[in-house]
Amino acid sequence: MKPGYVRIIGGKWRSRRLTIPSVASLRPTPDRVRETLFNWLMPIIPGAYCLDLFAGSGVLGIEALSRGAAYVVLVDQSLHVVQLLKEELKALEADNVLVYQADAFLQLRLLANTHILKHRPFDIVFLDPPYAENLLLPSCYELEEHGLLAQSAHIYLEAQRVIKDNELPPHWQLVKCQKAGQVVYHLVHREAHEKSAK
Repeated sequence: MKPGYVRIIGGKWRSRRLTIPSVASLRPTPDRVRETLFNWLMPIIPGAYCLDLFAGSGVLGIEALSRGAAYVVLVDQSLHVVQLLKEELKALEADNVLVYQADAFLQLRLLANTHILKHRPFDIVFLDPPYAENLLLPSCYELEEHGLLAQSAHIYLEAQRVIKDNELPPHWQLVKCQKAGQVVYHLVHREAHEKSAK
């Protein structure tokens, strides 16, 4: 099977191609959806710390790097995917990125204790898991439970159906939702207010 490719659509690596790994459940976010998503994120991408939890081709996290994110963590459970991501990042000469091969939930627990994130939680998280595996909403609650999100954070959710506010953790609010073909994509804002001292 010939490998497919996906293109970075903006920033310093605009038009560079990334190889799509030959993994059955992998489906890169379509160009039109990515363009809309990064238009939404444009004001907050520069300097942001980002997590792409189900990285696949890595195009969401690498697009964020291309557009000025300060740091990106890519996670995928497939060794083949992770090896390919490392090759792509080496070719791009990207040095402000970490790639982990791990189960997503285990990696969230490990990330909560890494030196990188102890004083700098994620500003932006991309959640685009395999649709059939029921990982999207549990991932939201795991992120919250392990304190991995900045007080004001944005989370991208990709699904086959509309996600509603009452399905999300406290302090999370749906701000954008659009549909493209079979893909329903959302932008959620997490704003947790510190409790006032008594």
